[in-house]
Amino acid sequence: MYLHANAKLGLAGRLALVRTIEGGCSVRAAAAAFSVSPATAHRWWRRWLDGGRQAAALGDRSSRPHLSPRLLAAELQERICDCRRKTGWGPRLVAGATGIAHSTVWKVLKRAGLSRRSAAVKEPANSYEWPCPGDLLHMDTSRYARFRKPGHRVTGDRSHRGGGWMRQETRVGYDFAHAIVDDHSRLAYVELHSDEKATTVTAFVERALAFFAEHGIVASRLMTDNGFSYVKNRSLRELLNRHGIRHLTTEPYRPRTNGKVERFHQTMAREWAYGLAYRSHRHRNAALPHWLDNYNRRRPHSALGDRPPISRVHNVRG
Repeated sequence: MYLHANAKLGLAGRLALVRTIEGGCSVRAAAAAFSVSPATAHRWWRRWLDGGRQAAALGDRSSRPHLSPRLLAAELQERICDCRRKTGWGPRLVAGATGIAHSTVWKVLKRAGLSRRSAAVKEPANSYEWPCPGDLLHMDTSRYARFRKPGHRVTGDRSHRGGGWMRQETRVGYDFAHAIVDDHSRLAYVELHSDEKATTVTAFVERALAFFAEHGIVASRLMTDNGFSYVKNRSLRELLNRHGIRHLTTEPYRPRTNGKVERFHQTMAREWAYGLAYRSHRHRNAALPHWLDNYNRRRPHSALGDRPPISRVHNVRG
């Protein structure tokens, strides 16, 4: 039951008030006992009697008038709503198109539930997991800016004396983190390189396949996005053909298709790249192998029942 936010008495208080009056107490005395005005006590007493002495009669009523002689005609309200549905315009543009005051348009749209655009319909989750390690490998690249000394995010110094980080000599490029994650076990392999050229990608994939082979994982499929160094890379295509690996690509603008490695990059950025304060990018890069080993062998993974990825590799006992 709806109760006004500033109501002096709640439903229980109103019920106690009317039962006090029923018990023989005067309206004025009951009002004083419940710290309300006599008019308030009288109103709830009359509603109690008119409502057949039912608790539902003590609820708040709408303050909307029974008659609204100046209400906009129904056909004009429909015209406003129709303009809103067809154009998606806000109240001011709809007011200009219909010739009706902006304030009136806003009230009409609010009553009709059109003052805000409806939320976009979300597609249902499409989670999947291949049954065995190696059935599908996910591959992607992320980049991290190099730095010779900590920036204001760590030091808190935003003064930028002498030009600060905008000076040309402070721009030292990027490190590209190439990563491959196994779909079933989430076992990950990462290398840092200074670029993402075709030759770099091919050499990385070859070493990654050797890493997974050491763990008894033979790859059947490799999924990447539609990056030039992936889909136009002849050496990568020849490498995958030699190993009998099928190359899959994601749909354009659908990164969630390759979601496991995308999520891995988020975890790596949060826990390794930005989770600690490093003196330079070299110290950050040196910490990556230790973090990756912990991720693969000890860190609990929520999608694996809080077990590490190595627990899903078949030859975990050697």
